[in-house]
Amino acid sequence: MKLIDTKTKNNVLQSMMTILDKKRKEIIEANKKDLEAFGKSDQAMYDRLIVDEKKVDSMIQSVKEVMDQEDPVGKTIEHRRLDTGLDITNKTAPFGTIMIIYESRPDVTIEAAMLAFKANNKIYLKGGKEAFHSNKILEQCWHEALQENGLDKSWIEMLKLDRKATQEFLKNPPEHIDLIVPRGGERLIAFVKEHAKGAVLVSGRGNNFLYVSKNADFETAKKVMLNAKIDKISGCNALDKVLIDRNIPGYEDKLKELQEMFRENEVSILVDEEVSKVLSDEEKVPSEDTWYEEFLAMKIVLGSIDGLDKAIDKINKYSGGHSAVIITTDKEEAKIFMEQVDSAAVYHNASTRFTDGGQMGVGAELAISTDKLHHRGPLGLKQLVTNKYYVLGEGHIRE
Repeated sequence: MKLIDTKTKNNVLQSMMTILDKKRKEIIEANKKDLEAFGKSDQAMYDRLIVDEKKVDSMIQSVKEVMDQEDPVGKTIEHRRLDTGLDITNKTAPFGTIMIIYESRPDVTIEAAMLAFKANNKIYLKGGKEAFHSNKILEQCWHEALQENGLDKSWIEMLKLDRKATQEFLKNPPEHIDLIVPRGGERLIAFVKEHAKGAVLVSGRGNNFLYVSKNADFETAKKVMLNAKIDKISGCNALDKVLIDRNIPGYEDKLKELQEMFRENEVSILVDEEVSKVLSDEEKVPSEDTWYEEFLAMKIVLGSIDGLDKAIDKINKYSGGHSAVIITTDKEEAKIFMEQVDSAAVYHNASTRFTDGGQMGVGAELAISTDKLHHRGPLGLKQLVTNKYYVLGEGHIRE
């Protein structure tokens, strides 16, 4: 992989900002074709698909933020000189070629490409057919920015493949792909993991839990869970399951408060066997599968739990390993929860909606990884590099 100097990479990003601004009307018009063809049958997917003036402004701002970030390539991680005289430096290095497969969101075409490129990686973009027109013009913008700065447009390529052709590409890619990132729902992730030969980093699945401890400030609990549920239902950081400690003072009255709050905000409620004894007019959880499900809808499960340990066990069994929250006034209890819950992000008295690169200070993200190798959580610019050892000798041999 040829290394591009920082100035050239930043010049490409500067060109991209200008081109996006210049072509904003064309981009929005192309997006309208996608919106009209898609319809509103799936509101979460439709919301992700929209590109308006505000979204174009956001794209331009994201490019600027990445342009302003330090180049992550070639940074010294560790240096040592051994007694043998060998001089060893471990430095950051590009992955090489990254492929991202995603659904609906045209802004990923901007964010994924700018991050991969600034980290000196080639990227294949495989967007969904529902965003075809939007992605096509955004790819053209990238190619114009690359060529303006004397670079080949193959650094950023949109794959226009149907499902069968994508399957074949994953099985027999035209070149070695170092990292494949599926960003979407369960079916997409399963499809990629089944067919890909390269390393797959799983991203995008939520199914996030919130535990209301017996020591919770209940007003805090209500405020946090409502924000986590309704702020953006299409986000992988939205809340799906609430576990209420049955030992909390005024347990039954508090369940009724939650019922009223969610009904007022048009969130449909599913309840487990224990909660149904109090909220008998709500639909019961239909099967165990529901506990594993990410809703991406105005729907929530209210469940009863007997204490911290059982809450931790249930979350670790059913959650997507994305984000989990404890609401409590007991800091020691919060510490235990945060240490023992196996999620990429764990929260004390705060909304899951903060699991986001920008909100966490990482900046623009390629995805939110729920894997443990090579990184967990928001994949920002600094996470899109690997490492390489530079070993300097003077005719050294091992004896």
